[in-house]
Amino acid sequence: MSFEFDVITLFPEMFHAVTQHGVTGKANNHSIFQLTTWNPREFTKNKHRTVDDSPYGGGPGMVMLAQPLEDAIVSAKNRQIGAGISAPQVAYLSPQGQQLDHNLVVQLSKLPGLILLCGRYEGIDERLITRHVDMEISIGDYVISGGELAAMVLIDSMVRQMPGTLGDPDSADQDSFVSGLLDFPHYTRPTVYQECKVPEVLLSGHHANINRWRLQQSLGRTWQRRPDLLALKIAQGISKEEEKLLEEFKQSCTAGLKLGTRK
Repeated sequence: MSFEFDVITLFPEMFHAVTQHGVTGKANNHSIFQLTTWNPREFTKNKHRTVDDSPYGGGPGMVMLAQPLEDAIVSAKNRQIGAGISAPQVAYLSPQGQQLDHNLVVQLSKLPGLILLCGRYEGIDERLITRHVDMEISIGDYVISGGELAAMVLIDSMVRQMPGTLGDPDSADQDSFVSGLLDFPHYTRPTVYQECKVPEVLLSGHHANINRWRLQQSLGRTWQRRPDLLALKIAQGISKEEEKLLEEFKQSCTAGLKLGTRK
């Protein structure tokens, strides 16, 4: 059974990016997921197909009306129920929501389906959120013009977790954040490029040493670039081997800095 995405959006054509291209496009062609869009303008009650109005209390911008969104959501829920999903979940892409991370992606990808609500303008009527939204999700502490790009980020990250999406089933397990660490550096042919050579360990064929080097690089990069992630990883518990590898990485960085300062 394919995963069912229903997306409430004023710009359904934007989602061709995930249904027709790249990894997600292939997954869609193989029926790993199905995506159905619902345009709130199709559920308006006047000839102008109005989907927004000025906010009560004043202020800049416009607010999306509850009624067209609610009717679109109800239609999406009915479609998912018809597809065998007993309790469809609605996620609103919002800067006020829970921040998206790998754990949330994995959790959501285990659902049978998801209805994604994409806001525009200054936001949507709060009463619609109260009545129909089960969760709010943010992709970061910044503002974009609408929920569509955020929804596509969520869809892409979820589809990668679904069996059959990636050519190598181990690829998703080796992505950054899966282990709580950033990914290690990658290299391919040629062995020497612009006088820079691939690390010898990767050419050795010694898989235990390669795995040890990769783990050390992941630990080191996380220490350098995302100390918050490393602190969380340490709090959850790391092995004596990981402690040793990280300390060796730190010492090598210190030695490199000292070498670089010599006249």
